[in-house]
Amino acid sequence: MSEPDAPKLIIDDDWKSSAQAEKEKLAALEKEKAEQTAKAGPGGLPEHIGFKELVSLFATQALMYLGAIPDQSGRAMVSLEVAKLNIDLLGVVQEKTKGNLTPEEQEMIDGTVNELRMQFVEVTKAVAKAAEDGTLEQMTMDPNNPQAGAGPSLNI
Repeated sequence: MSEPDAPKLIIDDDWKSSAQAEKEKLAALEKEKAEQTAKAGPGGLPEHIGFKELVSLFATQALMYLGAIPDQSGRAMVSLEVAKLNIDLLGVVQEKTKGNLTPEEQEMIDGTVNELRMQFVEVTKAVAKAAEDGTLEQMTMDPNNPQAGAGPSLNI
């Protein structure tokens, strides 16, 4: 028999189910990562190269030359000509594969090309503004230093 004024003990079991769901989610991600690592061939490269990797290759190169990925010194390097070349090549792949891709592949290439084109416009504006302000540092290619890059580039 309990007293009417006695405090009630409320046990919250929701955190247990949330923690278990999070644990299962993390385990699934770890399993997926392990499977991807197992699929990798020598040198950590994927064993199967497909459409996704092709799009990623061109996108990574374009982003690198748009200054989104820093070089070894930690500085962003911008080469609009090389970035435009990689974006245009990806556009050619987009055009030539139209109608031959899965919906996911088509969505991926369309989104990637559109995003890269928008970033190209933004970086072009930023480079023009930096040139006006005088905050632009022009780099020239040093024939004695192959690490200097290919072609004229800008460091911002």
